Amino acid sequence: MKPGVASIFSPTLAARFDVLVEKYPVKRSALIPMLLYAQDEAGYLSEAVIAEIARRLSLTELEVRNVASYYSMLRFKPAGRYNIQVCTNICCMLKGAYDVLDRFREELHIDPNGTTPDGLFSLEEVECIGACCWGPAIQVNYDFHDEIKPDHVPGIVGGYRGKAQAEGKK
Repeated sequence: MKPGVASIFSPTLAARFDVLVEKYPVKRSALIPMLLYAQDEAGYLSEAVIAEIARRLSLTELEVRNVASYYSMLRFKPAGRYNIQVCTNICCMLKGAYDVLDRFREELHIDPNGTTPDGLFSLEEVECIGACCWGPAIQVNYDFHDEIKPDHVPGIVGGYRGKAQAEGKK
């Protein structure tokens, strides 16, 4: 980014972006890593996030949005602190993924693409998380869980609730 132009990102992330842009022979190649890092910091890809990344890479905002919209792990609206992604691709589906998804719906009282009123959990149905041999599989933020059964769901939700409470006390 141009010197003297303020960034919406933390100084650490802005510096990381500067390094990424220089690392690749074609600046556009840094787009996906930048989107992932930005989402981790901001929680989702807001208009301001998209605009700054576009400026940093000399792209249009539409180009950034078009790439970002292709990937299910990138979000355009805020998610819960713990974003639960349930894979329902064919392998996971055949092993009971929809039963797992339904149990999360019951446990959290939200539908896919919803967020709990306290902002702690969001739920997504995703196409594939690359765990075809170990399905049904879920991902909670960057934590991977495989061979999930519906009766595992209350324990998973309770574990993350406990983690949030413990972190809140620090």
